[in-house]
Amino acid sequence: MTATYTFDVFSSLDGFGAAGGDWTGYWGKQGPELLDHRLAQYETEQRMVLGANTYRLFAQMLAVSTEDSDVRDPWGTRMRDLPATVVSSTLEGPLDWPDATVEPGDAVDVVARLKKESAVPLRSHGSLSMNRALMAAGLVDRVQVTLFPVITGRTGLAPIFRGADDFDLELVEHHTLDGNIQELVYRPTLHG
Repeated sequence: MTATYTFDVFSSLDGFGAAGGDWTGYWGKQGPELLDHRLAQYETEQRMVLGANTYRLFAQMLAVSTEDSDVRDPWGTRMRDLPATVVSSTLEGPLDWPDATVEPGDAVDVVARLKKESAVPLRSHGSLSMNRALMAAGLVDRVQVTLFPVITGRTGLAPIFRGADDFDLELVEHHTLDGNIQELVYRPTLHG
């Protein structure tokens, strides 16, 4: 059986995964429905797959965060407690993550193997360039975009799909959270 792979990403309306300036985590738009929904999604057994840069960012954010910060939301803590594979040719273990292993090599090869071997679904939060390559290779089963009601044209960072191939998307699930946050889950198919 092949494990499903979900590329899970937060986005502004204009397609950025983060913003500079005075924006805070979640662009300051999170509410109880979003946070409870995220926790429920991470409660089931699954394996996280992260690229080296995203792992470094998460580990750094957790190291400098306090118990009251957005980084320590229950779903973020749960994500960190899940088994994780970090795809990297530059990192070496042990990692500052409870159940993480480093897999060197090309992400396409690593994830293709994980999809064959894993008894649980695979999920990646962030890791934009890695996930664009996995989409191009046909390894992403679901693209889950949590769309926040902001436009960050001046301060937007990390354009999510810049440089990606063209894809047709089939909407398979959608939720409105806290009245104005949209979660859209698509099945991607390479266009053409």
